[in-house]
Amino acid sequence: MRFDNDHAPLRRDDALSEWHTASALAELLSFEPSSLDAKPKAAGPGRTAEALSRFAAAIRARMAGPGGYYNLGNALGLVMGVTIQLAAPQGSGMRGGAALFDSFAGSSSAVALTLATLVFFCSGEVYHRAWAGRDVPDPALNRLADLLSGIGAIGLGAALFLFGQPVLAATAGLLHALGKFGSAAYRPGASVPGWPAGWPDPFRSAVLASRLPAMLAAALSMGAALPEVWLGGSPALVAAPLTLLACYLLWARADLLLFANSAGESAPALPTTARPMPLHPRPPKATKRPGPSI
Repeated sequence: MRFDNDHAPLRRDDALSEWHTASALAELLSFEPSSLDAKPKAAGPGRTAEALSRFAAAIRARMAGPGGYYNLGNALGLVMGVTIQLAAPQGSGMRGGAALFDSFAGSSSAVALTLATLVFFCSGEVYHRAWAGRDVPDPALNRLADLLSGIGAIGLGAALFLFGQPVLAATAGLLHALGKFGSAAYRPGASVPGWPAGWPDPFRSAVLASRLPAMLAAALSMGAALPEVWLGGSPALVAAPLTLLACYLLWARADLLLFANSAGESAPALPTTARPMPLHPRPPKATKRPGPSI
């Protein structure tokens, strides 16, 4: 019997092609990892550490200027106030959302304090944007933040007056507002009538001085509450003034950063083009004919 070998090469190629196809299919169905079935790696300690590092870098960037310190104090005071409000026993039996509503909008003083807090948060964010990524803060944004902070201080003074604290309303409210509005109106280093030129910035000084009575009141309140807490009283008696003192320390830190910026902007700029004359001037060099440079 004769065999027709005309199509034998084609049959061998078909067999090789089918063998390669089967091998590729077997590789895909195998349990060995390959580039086709690679899956993203699960989150591990390395990725967690990287995320924490990015978060810490973001916090450091936030705390590079006064805005971070202002809003950190605002957030600390807000969180602690809400926590104490929810944890304290309510005589009227209000709990949860009703207690929160009473804390934020239950009275005219609460509404004034809530609005002042919102304005303070906005001013802190504007301060942050004025200082973010700059060696010298943006003066326009800095003054806008001063203006917003002055408006918030007026609301704070109204809330303190309605709470029955006229002395704190005059210092933490009106004196604070006076300093912020003055900083927004006057350029750092500008002469103020009746204020010696060599003294520190009067408006930044007023803002810093407005913190002192409230800090003293918080420290005295905390000292008076310690014996009562020691005898079994509520820890909130110490937690509230201690938190307020921490907030004022953060805000004072931000005030000092603005103080340093005002001093830097008011310092006279040194001329960059003038050069000191040498004690022994060099003799003039002999002039040469211009030639080709090598």
